[in-house]
Amino acid sequence: MSNKNPKVDWFFEKDTPWKEAYSRLRKICLDTGLAEELKWGCPCYTFEKRNVVLIHGFKEYCALLFHKGALLKDPKKILIQQTENVQSARQIRFTNARDITKLKSTLKAYIYEAAEKEDAGEKVAFKKTAAFTMPDEFKVRLDKSASLKKAFTALTPGRQRGYLLYFSSAKQAKTREARVEKYVKQILAGKGIED
Repeated sequence: MSNKNPKVDWFFEKDTPWKEAYSRLRKICLDTGLAEELKWGCPCYTFEKRNVVLIHGFKEYCALLFHKGALLKDPKKILIQQTENVQSARQIRFTNARDITKLKSTLKAYIYEAAEKEDAGEKVAFKKTAAFTMPDEFKVRLDKSASLKKAFTALTPGRQRGYLLYFSSAKQAKTREARVEKYVKQILAGKGIED
């Protein structure tokens, strides 16, 4: 494990049900020659400073997350799209460390392929912002305020999609209106929903 980064050790040392699984995933990732970094509080494995795969855990499972997993061939049909709105990333989920050992060669093959895609500069084709539903509550607000419409249009496509997904995910009109109202100032400031 020559590329082991001491800044990431704490992640693997913490007491968690996934401790053994994390350790096995780390060894596999490092065996592929990728650099180990800490990003989003998780071990992230990079090729020439570009994200390839990260290790993360949840209550029910731990996973390898491939940043551009949608580009991978997935011959074993083990990649999972977390939600219908995730366009690029894909996970391979584990509920025990034994399964990681069984899939060791497959996991390495997926990691090598992901690194090759990154090296080749391949990009995931994202849906255009216009393909996302604009809730009526937000559309009405944009129609009433030229400055809000201008500010929203000036946001990056990713920030626009973030707002549209968040606003439209509310089931009730009242909730959608409240969400729009809450973020008007942030949109006017040119910030995304997570900024």
